[in-house]
Amino acid sequence: MAKNIQKALDVELIYGTHPVFEVLQQKRRKVFELFVLESDHATLKKIQGLLPKHPVTIHKMKRETLTQKLGTADHQGVGALVQPFAFRKKFFDPKASPFLVLLDGVQDVRNLGAIIRSAYCTGVDGVIICKKKSAHITSTALKASAGLAERMEIYQAPSIESALIELKNANYTLYVAALSKEANAFTMDYKQPLCLVIGSEGTGVSNSTLRAGTIITLPQKSAEVSYNASVAAGILMSLIAFGKR
Repeated sequence: MAKNIQKALDVELIYGTHPVFEVLQQKRRKVFELFVLESDHATLKKIQGLLPKHPVTIHKMKRETLTQKLGTADHQGVGALVQPFAFRKKFFDPKASPFLVLLDGVQDVRNLGAIIRSAYCTGVDGVIICKKKSAHITSTALKASAGLAERMEIYQAPSIESALIELKNANYTLYVAALSKEANAFTMDYKQPLCLVIGSEGTGVSNSTLRAGTIITLPQKSAEVSYNASVAAGILMSLIAFGKR
């Protein structure tokens, strides 16, 4: 049944307790089918308390069958067939959303999910990702975000160049995370509305992004290594949100 729906409609499989519960609680996208470990009565009871008004078939499965259905053993006993992720349709208003994060070429879906999770925890108003040369919000990214991507305002720009133009037109100040000897992130005077830009894991931000904003750098012991993208993003978001502006 689920395979037939997946062929006929634009849908995706998600997995993990937090992602599935968040999809059911936030009600941003329709749930078509649910898959639950047959021996996990507590999870089944919680799901039943979150079910939407429209009918949803719940499949109770053995662990091996569930793992095969969801394509991963990291499912925590639950999965769902749902509509694709619901992106924000309009660009952000700087008055309503003064703190944004732009991801420039982040490739790892787990890093993407971790950054979204930290963005929600630090009170970031919105996240911008790009269709080109960027990780997408897959089931793995959703799980890495602990399902919090379902609560976050996320805008998908066609490209990094398009995102930079929209940010400029909206008068956001860009703070670009990159290596530099002159721009310690801890001494920067951050001015809102602002957008923090995080670059790719390997090459960092693009040249066009470097020219578009103010470079900020996290101090580190040696220039031979660097912070993981999601770790750097988490530190910088916390610094901007809760540190001295």
